[in-house]
Amino acid sequence: MSALHPGTLEHPAMKYTVSIEVALPRERVVQLLADSAHLPKWLRGLVVHEPLSGMHGQVGTTSRVVMQMGQQTIECTETITRREPADLHGIPKESVVHFDREIVAKGMWSAVRDRLTEAGPETTLWASENEFRFSSLPMRLVGLVMPGAFRKQSRQHMQDFKAFAEQGADVREVKG
Repeated sequence: MSALHPGTLEHPAMKYTVSIEVALPRERVVQLLADSAHLPKWLRGLVVHEPLSGMHGQVGTTSRVVMQMGQQTIECTETITRREPADLHGIPKESVVHFDREIVAKGMWSAVRDRLTEAGPETTLWASENEFRFSSLPMRLVGLVMPGAFRKQSRQHMQDFKAFAEQGADVREVKG
């Protein structure tokens, strides 16, 4: 059993994986995901996503991200830790596209590891592995009391992306 050390991120992690199929070729899906101009259309609650260093979507890039969730505003720093292949054109059919990032906010660290594979000629499987560690008491309590809320939010972002990619839906035009 590991000891919890106040003020550190060495607390038990919450992990889960969510996945969705998108009815578009994988190359098109990864290009849409990588294009920062599209983020506000599918990333519900996004207020700001601005690179602090580097270029959006490139490994090593650090960005300031501000999200509005109900009455709560959350500011965090996102760092791209993996993007393979670097060139999102002409991706070999058998390749798995990897897009990983770390997100740090007050009292929380998370890693998101996205994998995109071809489920068929016109279908992409997007699997997203999520890991959270909480360092502050309020965030640890949220993680313990409402672990399903994190999975639900991840799933909502994926469903919003699917609606955007397949039908051109824009979350800014929908209430809820």
